Amino acid sequence: MTEAGVGAVIDGRYRIISRLGSGGMADVFLAEDEQLGRKIALKLLHRRFSEDPGFVERFRREARSAGGLQHPNVVGVYDRGGYDGTYYIAMEYVPGRSLKQLIREEAPLDPVRAIDLAIQILRAARFAHRHGVIHRDLKPHNVIVDEHDHVKVTDFGIARAGASDMTETGSIMGTAQYLSPEQAQGHAVSASSDLYAVAVVLYEMLTGRVPFDADAAVTIALKHVSEAPTAPTAVNPAIPAALEQVVMWGLNKNPSDRPKSAEEFIEALASARAAIVAGAHGERTASMVAVGAAVPVGAGGPSPPAAPPPAPVPLVPPPVVPAAPPPEDERRGNPWPWVALIVALLIAGGAVAAYLLTRPTPKVTVPNVVGEQLGTASGVLQNAGFTVGVIDVTSLRPSGTVIREDPPGGTKAPKGSKVTLTVSSGPGSAVLPGVIGDPLAQAEATIRAAHFKVGRVSRQSSGTYASGQVISTDPPAGSSLPVGTKIDLFVSSGPPKVAVPDVTGEAEAQARSTLTGAGFTVHVTPQTTSSAAAGTVLSESPAGGTQVPQGSTVMIAVAKAPSTVTVPNVHGQTAADATRTLKHAGFQVAQQQKDVTNKSQNGIVLSESPRHGTTAKKGSTVTITVGHYVAPTPTTPTTTTPTTPTTTTPTGGP
Repeated sequence: MTEAGVGAVIDGRYRIISRLGSGGMADVFLAEDEQLGRKIALKLLHRRFSEDPGFVERFRREARSAGGLQHPNVVGVYDRGGYDGTYYIAMEYVPGRSLKQLIREEAPLDPVRAIDLAIQILRAARFAHRHGVIHRDLKPHNVIVDEHDHVKVTDFGIARAGASDMTETGSIMGTAQYLSPEQAQGHAVSASSDLYAVAVVLYEMLTGRVPFDADAAVTIALKHVSEAPTAPTAVNPAIPAALEQVVMWGLNKNPSDRPKSAEEFIEALASARAAIVAGAHGERTASMVAVGAAVPVGAGGPSPPAAPPPAPVPLVPPPVVPAAPPPEDERRGNPWPWVALIVALLIAGGAVAAYLLTRPTPKVTVPNVVGEQLGTASGVLQNAGFTVGVIDVTSLRPSGTVIREDPPGGTKAPKGSKVTLTVSSGPGSAVLPGVIGDPLAQAEATIRAAHFKVGRVSRQSSGTYASGQVISTDPPAGSSLPVGTKIDLFVSSGPPKVAVPDVTGEAEAQARSTLTGAGFTVHVTPQTTSSAAAGTVLSESPAGGTQVPQGSTVMIAVAKAPSTVTVPNVHGQTAADATRTLKHAGFQVAQQQKDVTNKSQNGIVLSESPRHGTTAKKGSTVTITVGHYVAPTPTTPTTTTPTTPTTTTPTGGP
């Protein structure tokens, strides 16, 4: 089997995020259910056990046992299956820390807090016991406590459902420090074995140590069987006496000497809590007498948790002091005086019994405790002389609140009779519906319809979900949660913003590649110009460096080569006419002057460049030369001196 590591996908569905811990049978990982989009705890059976049919059966039984236990104080099981030669269980992921870690960091705990934690563990045990499941390994390592001190019990790895007891004769299954004496001896276990373990856990919460410890597990087991535990107050004197009595009651060696059920254990702890809250530290109250009545001591076990209630009046006559006996010979010879005496005693006893059986029981007013917490209500009723019974029901009222009482408050009932309290066990659990992809308003309505509350709403960018749609929830969809839990929503604020790359001056093809590679859509606008090479990016919008949502459109203007046209002939036209003609043909016009002395050429185009009749780029510049008349400078007449004609005498005469 390949070692499961971060990123591995188990059974094509569960992607491992991190390792949470390792136990004797399995490793536990934090994973994500990729089908439902929720976090789970994934337990993978150790490879060395995967080929052992006994361990595999225990592992499968854990999934079956826990899978049928849907309770606010029990970790839910979602799925089980095989993976790469071994087996897994997908369970509810509960953020928090183990009770063992809490004890290490904070023990000894405040007595009231310890009671509240223990009662939650007992509620889980009570629920399991009612469904025929015995945990058999209750310990603080298997109890998860969240930041609000809400408890969830996990790891039903060696639980026994009904008659499926897989413990072989003489074998020990469980953790030594928390084993019941019968479990340590390899005997059959019962619900009472779980209660012993809870008493050990409560002892540890109050003192910071377990009642029995040693280097070897066998030594610890023997101590459970044969040694009396040290009184908790010897370790922590701050523990109230009423609470110590309940702890020691649960630690009796003989199962029949412990609380008869998790319910009775809860009632005793609730009464002790009420006494503590009321300030009756160290005093034995009427509530303790009523709940923990007549707790016997097991073989080698500690003292009972409370003195038994007052015994009823015996159905025998009061003692009678007879007169001096007759002489021995008279007693031997005449037995009738003794017969008469016995008959008289029987008659008197019958009269006393008849009186006791027929006298009316005094009635007292039942206190109204509806709306009170169970601990307070129990204390009030017991102090008024009643015994208390409890029925747990699922309700939107806070856990532990008394909803009804029977007989009702204000009526009269015989003193010592039972008042049954209907108590809220909390709103129960529900499965969080999936709202990913829904608009925020619709998601909030769905969550409220499922009896949850909307918690914090956070905005996050998303390239998958449009702005206003739900990206995820915390806890994730599919989680089994207490009704009324606050659900945090993460909502898309649209795609993430990124900077637009600066592509001005780049060739069009390169600019397109750069922008599309960054996730943008590109739109090109050709722009005719003679100032840049054709195909060059002249500008972009939004400008380079601007932060915009990923996937936005970027407009780029790309240079386009101008077309060529024939230069018109504007020679001899006025400058104004020539300018209009050239611009109409698509050219820019520039002028230069040339001085002329001919008035008819003033303001007239003398020449143009490029020459007319040639071709040039549309939009290029044609320079025209315009005549500028300048008057000529006047000239002065010249005087000529007459010369004497020279007579040339021809040479070479005759």
